[in-house]
Amino acid sequence: MHDLMIIMTLCSFLLTIGFIFWRPHVNEAIPASIGAFFVLLSGSVSLADLGQITETISGAAITIMATIVMAIVLESFGFFYWAAELLTRKAKGSGIRLFWLTNLFCFLMTLFVNNDGSILITTPILLLLLKNMGLKNHQKIPYLLSGALIATASSAPIGVSNIVNLIALKIVHMDLYMHTAMMFVPASLGLVLLTLLLFLTFYRVLPKKLPEVKQWNLIPGSHPLKEVVQHENRNKFMRNILIFVFCVRISLFVASYFHFPISLMAVIGSSLLLVWRWFYLKVPPTDMLKKTPWYIFIFAFCMYVIIYGLNNIGLTEWLVGFLQPLVSSSLLNASVFMGILLSILSNLFNNHPALMVGTLTLMDMGLNPITLKIAYLASVVGSDIGSLLLPIGTLATLMWIHIVRKGGILITWGQYLKVTALVIPVTVIFTLVLLSYWVSWLF
Repeated sequence: MHDLMIIMTLCSFLLTIGFIFWRPHVNEAIPASIGAFFVLLSGSVSLADLGQITETISGAAITIMATIVMAIVLESFGFFYWAAELLTRKAKGSGIRLFWLTNLFCFLMTLFVNNDGSILITTPILLLLLKNMGLKNHQKIPYLLSGALIATASSAPIGVSNIVNLIALKIVHMDLYMHTAMMFVPASLGLVLLTLLLFLTFYRVLPKKLPEVKQWNLIPGSHPLKEVVQHENRNKFMRNILIFVFCVRISLFVASYFHFPISLMAVIGSSLLLVWRWFYLKVPPTDMLKKTPWYIFIFAFCMYVIIYGLNNIGLTEWLVGFLQPLVSSSLLNASVFMGILLSILSNLFNNHPALMVGTLTLMDMGLNPITLKIAYLASVVGSDIGSLLLPIGTLATLMWIHIVRKGGILITWGQYLKVTALVIPVTVIFTLVLLSYWVSWLF
């Protein structure tokens, strides 16, 4: 009976991950729900465990969904199209300048929204922007690929930009404020290095001079915001919205510092933005019931049920025996070994389950507080940046491939790996080493 439980749990995990890889355009909550059902049926997760799982993931899911609501509201204001139009103007005809601007745009969108939301927002806009400029497909790839890598990796500096990071924070009993204090500097410098490496990789392909755009045609038809701001300065209006979103983002860290629920703060911020939209566009908040991706909560819950089952059948116990001597020897070893391990696991099994397994394993090692924190942060680096080596490492990358293919641009695994093999390993090692020295200096 015990052997059957182990087999059912392992098969549920592998089949769930396999289906997500095989059909990335299918809502990931569907295979996760089926996998969780069979894990519960196997008995490796009891009904009593479900309460603990709900408590662990609920705050993270609410925070991310509230953030996505804010992104939907911003889209209805026309903010993202305005940003794309601004990118075109600021590029001033330079393909080099456009490269840096698009990467900065993707970085900021992840900080203001989250990694999956950033991909969903920035990729279609970049496709339209590049098409409007009349660039050839091979000239579009540097902007699209670098933008996707930066957008996804940018969830590392602050934990609030990735739902799995928030769940892991809850597991290790670490608040958002401390996570950012320890992680922001090394992860941000890692992103700078990643962008430089991408620039060097794509330099020969980047068009030095962009074709002249005679007419901006990103937004077909009229937009409701045009009537609202016809007597206002549009740039000032958008800047005010951006300042508001930035303040809401900062409030999450303030809430974390004072031990106020960040999920509640996120809900307050998104509610205020909904009221703002209602006032300006006369659009009531009821449309959010349909537009909010509620499946995120289902996916996170079901995925954690599966991982909890793996934990209960002894997977993390085996990992503890293997990793503890390596991780506990020094802060540098803790950072490098956990970061590399999570990079490998993320590229094999996707970063969501990889980080959950890694975090549960760390909690069973009996590490001292500083070593535990640095090992966890290194796991985040592996999960958020190291996972980008292969397209299957993150759900965001899988979604990105699907979107660009729909946009008529085929990027093969060979083309993808030819770039990531040069930039991702170097970035990960640099960030992990820097992380160990930064945390050592702080404490």
